[in-house]
Amino acid sequence: MITLVLAGVLFTLIAIDVPIAVALGMAATITIFTFTDLPSLVVAQKLFTSIDKFALMAIPFFVLAGSFLSEGGTAKRIIHFAHTMVGHLPGGLTMTAILACAIFAAVSGSSPATVAAIGSIMIPAIKKAGYSDTFSIGSITTSGALGILIPPSIVLIVYGVTVNQSIGDLFLAGIIPGIVITTMLMILTYVMARRAGFKRGTPASAKEKLKAFVDSFWALMLVVIIIGGIYSGIFTPTEAAAVSAVYAFIVAKFIYRDVTWKEIPNIILTSAATSAMILFIIANAMLFAYFLTIQQIPQYLADLIIQAHVSKLLFLAAVNVLLIIFGAFMEPSSIVMVTAPLLFPVAVHLGVNPIQLGIIYTINMGVGMVTPPVGLNLFVASGITGKSIQYVTKVSLPWFFTYLVGLLLATYIPALSTIIFKIL
Repeated sequence: MITLVLAGVLFTLIAIDVPIAVALGMAATITIFTFTDLPSLVVAQKLFTSIDKFALMAIPFFVLAGSFLSEGGTAKRIIHFAHTMVGHLPGGLTMTAILACAIFAAVSGSSPATVAAIGSIMIPAIKKAGYSDTFSIGSITTSGALGILIPPSIVLIVYGVTVNQSIGDLFLAGIIPGIVITTMLMILTYVMARRAGFKRGTPASAKEKLKAFVDSFWALMLVVIIIGGIYSGIFTPTEAAAVSAVYAFIVAKFIYRDVTWKEIPNIILTSAATSAMILFIIANAMLFAYFLTIQQIPQYLADLIIQAHVSKLLFLAAVNVLLIIFGAFMEPSSIVMVTAPLLFPVAVHLGVNPIQLGIIYTINMGVGMVTPPVGLNLFVASGITGKSIQYVTKVSLPWFFTYLVGLLLATYIPALSTIIFKIL
């Protein structure tokens, strides 16, 4: 009964267009006051203690680092480097955009920022070269979803905090699936370009490749510093985030000189606003998850699934369907905070690797970025091109379905998420 009331209040608030963070907090608060004897102080305490975690400090630092490198010419340098690698192949400009999205995703950690930075440059260039909107708009809209998977990833941080898993291990686990999905998107582009009659171009010389690499070296080093520093034990993920923010500032201001002193306050304020929004969502989602926990709903769900003798394969399929549906309507961090406490115990009981589950979650959140009605990447691409959301969705379908294949591979081939630990 209480669970039905909680769900009813939540979906009613969402239906009348209340922001998801507020809807989660209000649903939990109303239900707590109505059906429990808990003092009102508990609500305030949970809202505060839910974000009073050392690991969550990484979020504002990674956001700030991404903001510094999203300004100016970092995207252009990465695009030029990617073009020297694959630009001569059939569909080379689109493949350049996809590879650039993957690299920029690792620098910025943000899907919408990746679409905005790469799309604003590459979409006009691809169309000017005679490619269709499917090649220009669809590829970048979908490839931008890599920003939520390739580390540093805020979703992986939220997942790690929620279910008490190593953020460093989650970052490492995201690398191979990110490379695999990027490669699949590029192969699709190559095949489609060959069928469309596009020819090979002249490959860049070794000298041109070296120059492009040197130009983008300082931005690319951010990923090496984060992953290398965490895995070598030099610093924790939170300390890595702080180091990345300082490093990004130095690169943007003193090496690339893309940012002026006058722009810095605005960059910091914008990053602070983004971080506050994410943390506000986390606080309210944790309050919602707390109520689910005290009502023993996770335990009840786990017992129900166990008694039904659901297989691991069927459970993972159900998880994907559930997360894709939620991703079409909700913000990634809130989805993780609400559903992970419910699904994690069942997954562990069925033998699912907790790190692999985190990657499955994160890829699904990427799917949500390009799924209407609230896929952020669709809105960013629509804003850049002036095309409708429906049109952007339509031209993104070939790459979207390829991304879904990547999700299935990560779901049913655990080694994709864990093999990197054997390599290292």
